[in-house]
Amino acid sequence: MSELKLTFAGCDYWDRTRPLMDGSVKITGVDLNYIVLPLRDLFRRMVRDEEFGAAEMSLSTFVALAGRGDRRFVAIPVFPSRNFRHSYLFVNVKAGIEKPQDLRGRRIGIPEYQMTAGLWIRAFLQHDYGVHPREMEWFTGGLAEAGYTERAHLTLPSDIRLSVIPEHRHLEEMLDKGELDALIAPVRPKSLVRREGKVRRMFPDSRNVEKDYYRRTGIFPIMHTIVVRRDIYEANRWIAANLFEAFERAKRQGRARLLVTGPLAVALPWVPDDLEEIDEVFGGQDPWVYGIEPNRKVIEALIDYSLEQGLATQRVAVDELFAKECFVMPAIGEAA
Repeated sequence: MSELKLTFAGCDYWDRTRPLMDGSVKITGVDLNYIVLPLRDLFRRMVRDEEFGAAEMSLSTFVALAGRGDRRFVAIPVFPSRNFRHSYLFVNVKAGIEKPQDLRGRRIGIPEYQMTAGLWIRAFLQHDYGVHPREMEWFTGGLAEAGYTERAHLTLPSDIRLSVIPEHRHLEEMLDKGELDALIAPVRPKSLVRREGKVRRMFPDSRNVEKDYYRRTGIFPIMHTIVVRRDIYEANRWIAANLFEAFERAKRQGRARLLVTGPLAVALPWVPDDLEEIDEVFGGQDPWVYGIEPNRKVIEALIDYSLEQGLATQRVAVDELFAKECFVMPAIGEAA
């Protein structure tokens, strides 16, 4: 039987997806064409044009679409991108913002209001610090260069004040100049990286704040999942389990390499110490666990926040989002 030709668009994760890219891990029954795209293009091209058979997808956007009745995609419970986000809230040093409550009434930049990082940050601001999204003024646009194209149009609640910045401006520039008081971003602003003294993190001790968040909530925020176009899935129901198995094997192969700490696998001096700290915080469990049940609590929290923030307009159940074939998976042996 000939293999199904499948183009997959995603990111290049050295320790999670590279084995799929270089062919050392195969997807049974699939002739895979793995292409790498920047996130701003990846999500937009998949949501707007369904350009790829399968793709990495913003979990916030996927849940928002499903919660508005758009069921063009079915998800595989693979989560290649996760990130604590307290360390991705930045403020202008002259804005007089010393604590989260000081964000009330301020001008906040965000590349896209629906981005998953923004959802998680708005959630902890509201639930841990009592700062509601309606208490801030939001500005969206290009992050480090001019230009903005929305990945999926969402009508937000009437009490959310959201504006698009002028097309010749970008958010990092406006934060540096004090035209924005704060910025939610998926990466560190360039002026922060260059230590120019214009921008700082909202939480200077962000690692300990994030560890406390995990210990209190049990949530390691999911950013992205994997989706398959529903027409491809319905015609090839076997593909869901095969994709899941291959992504799991790729992750295990990468993790096995990372755990070799004689010659360090990556050019980071304190990898062994970081691995020990992560093991302590997560109780010896895999922080990057795939599958539905180990992640149900996190997914349900995201669904709750999506509805609460007006991204989704109706509640969608976890079981409706993911391929049924992935709910009961056979044991997968360790990668060689």
